[in-house]
Amino acid sequence: MIHNDALLEGPANLSVSESSANRVPNYELLDPDVRLMLQVRHGNAAAYEEIVKKYQHRVVSFLEHMVSPDQAEDLAQEVFLRVFRARESYEPGARFATWLFTIMHNVASNAIRKKSRNVEVQLQTREQPSGAVNLENLALSASGQMPTRQLDRREIQDIVRLAIQSLNERQRMAVLMSKFEGMSYQEIGEALGMTPQAVKSLVSRARINLKSLLAPYVNAGVLPAPSAEESTDEDEGHSHE
Repeated sequence: MIHNDALLEGPANLSVSESSANRVPNYELLDPDVRLMLQVRHGNAAAYEEIVKKYQHRVVSFLEHMVSPDQAEDLAQEVFLRVFRARESYEPGARFATWLFTIMHNVASNAIRKKSRNVEVQLQTREQPSGAVNLENLALSASGQMPTRQLDRREIQDIVRLAIQSLNERQRMAVLMSKFEGMSYQEIGEALGMTPQAVKSLVSRARINLKSLLAPYVNAGVLPAPSAEESTDEDEGHSHE
């Protein structure tokens, strides 16, 4: 995945006067993917194929954490279909990835609502103490099912995915955008319709819940402890919000 820390600012060689300090960023100049999407808007099929090829893996991976692996492929197709249908009305008011993730958020939210009566993982973390989280699909030490060996990469991914899926929808979306996509609080806010400060608070609560869920595995030595860099990032947040 690409962790792009590009900020919403003008080119480095552009002098900024007082009268232009609040100028809306020219995303067509800043973001090559915006330029690609503008080509799609003008009927360039090859540009659309390039966008799909570039983002398909990221979209599927993201949706696997938002919904489930068996739904991710179909929902990814819906995301790109919506991108294509919106081509004629597309306006570059944000980075392309931000616009794409807004679409993905809507698609995932619709899928979650449709499946709300049958979800296997109950969303019980909203405004509750982290210790109150109950995950039937995670083998917690209290149940006597804690693994006694180091987990392989796939098993770790499954545990982390289940932990993320235990979060409420907005926490899940925000932490995925922040941690796995490297998006700023400003960009996440644009995608979710929230202020950067509200996003920062949302991500902080999500990380506290995840730490609590994964602590038994870390304490038992079957999952690696967070690195010092990750802890610092979580404590200080994104400097580019």
